[in-house]
Amino acid sequence: MKTNIKIYILMAAVALGSTLTSCVDDLDTTPIDPNYKSGDKIYVSAESYKQGLSKLYGSFVLAGQEGAGGNADIAGGDPGSTVYTRLLFYCQELSTDAAIAAWNDGDIKEFHNQKWTAGNGFVGNMYTRLYLTIGFINQYLRDTESGKLIGSLTSEDLKNIEQYRAEARLLRAMVYYNALDLFGSVPILTEADPVGKFKPEQKTRKEIFTFVETEVSEIESLLAAPGSNEYGRIDKGAAWALMARMYLNAEVYINEAKYTECIDYCKKIMPFYSLNDSYEELFMADNHLRTNEMIFAFACDGLNSQTYGATTYIIHAAIGGDYVPADAGINGGWGGNRVTSAFVNKFDQNNDKRAMFFTEGQALEIDQIGEFTEGYMLVKYTNKNSDGTNGADDNFVDTDFPMFRLADVYLMYAESVLRGGNGGSLGEANSYVNQLRTRAYGNTSGNIAEADLSLDFIIDERARELSWECMRRTDLIRFGKFSNSKYLWPWKGGLKDGKSVDSHYNLYPIPLSELNSNSNLTPTPGY
Repeated sequence: MKTNIKIYILMAAVALGSTLTSCVDDLDTTPIDPNYKSGDKIYVSAESYKQGLSKLYGSFVLAGQEGAGGNADIAGGDPGSTVYTRLLFYCQELSTDAAIAAWNDGDIKEFHNQKWTAGNGFVGNMYTRLYLTIGFINQYLRDTESGKLIGSLTSEDLKNIEQYRAEARLLRAMVYYNALDLFGSVPILTEADPVGKFKPEQKTRKEIFTFVETEVSEIESLLAAPGSNEYGRIDKGAAWALMARMYLNAEVYINEAKYTECIDYCKKIMPFYSLNDSYEELFMADNHLRTNEMIFAFACDGLNSQTYGATTYIIHAAIGGDYVPADAGINGGWGGNRVTSAFVNKFDQNNDKRAMFFTEGQALEIDQIGEFTEGYMLVKYTNKNSDGTNGADDNFVDTDFPMFRLADVYLMYAESVLRGGNGGSLGEANSYVNQLRTRAYGNTSGNIAEADLSLDFIIDERARELSWECMRRTDLIRFGKFSNSKYLWPWKGGLKDGKSVDSHYNLYPIPLSELNSNSNLTPTPGY
């Protein structure tokens, strides 16, 4: 079933490639051909509606309409660096203790220096990618309204399309969650808005939060049951995980504690999933087989959805020095990302299997950011299958990017209990945490007593369990450790020993280009 969704992504890119804009100045998409009418020539059969849906999924891992970044959606620069999941890694990991880039590409060093501005090109691309993806989804929803569907569809076809639309809306809710988290106050655009140039109004974080809540509530019943959908597509489990994550961060977003709600959603998820026996297998080329733990992952395929973003970027960029690329199933490393010593020191490197660092020839401390052999490599992701064979291609990888998995749900539950949420118990929280640690250690030697379970422990356990899964920045902000904090890491704030930065860096700025083109937008405070 993994192969099917990959093929649909490829077919959708071909089918839609001539009708979607390749560079976006507006906050919604406009067809290139002035004679093109939305939906014409694309939706000609029941199957074509699924292909259109696959384009939406593909927009999270692909740069554009052709493999390996050809005919990119966002013009200018390296197409690979405009991929949604790669930009999310830049924003969520490179800005923290978990990753530091040796490259000089554009403004990339502004991330670990925590000195980005409203003119940062990568921040601008993240904003553009968010709204480009929203634009794709909005157009799909316009094209699949009941009055616009082609004739000859069966009742089963209509039921499927109704579910496709629900999936599209949940994908859009996920994008708005990222916008809420990264940029704070931004516009909300839906299929009801006009296509083309107009100036949408900026919405508060509370309004965006409520929009996501409402969307999920309206579509939940239309989604497939947890674990029952085709692999690579979302279901109720993904919807619940999104809500749990948003409620976990509600105090940051809207200054309201929603830990009870987070616990409620975690409890809805847990009966449908179980931990995989092996942590390592979750990040291998055949991790699509680990659906017992994987709630939702963005599907990647070295043959059918070639990209320099997503896990192709994560794996290649982490390899260099003395590491043999073939050991990760790839043809070469890019010598980019390492971890800081502050991050390494959170692990029991002798016993914790999650301490997946390559240290040979690597210094622990980073004296020169541009020297890749300074800083340990994190080789958690690999293009090797669990049986030791390679993925289908040694350049573009097969490893799917985990967006939601049960381990995160366990940790969200535990944290929400510790923060005073109702409906859970400390004993259960401790049990869930120890299940993760028993897997990590291979025995109970790493287990923690209930009396020792604390928020300080949770933030470090999240670092160990969820490394490079694009959550670190959000976690540090929630724990008050990202800015205005005594918690320092090497090169934070641009100094080798680290320094605290102002709290306005908790949000990325709305890009200058958007402010200049839309008088309804106001600059992000502090920029």
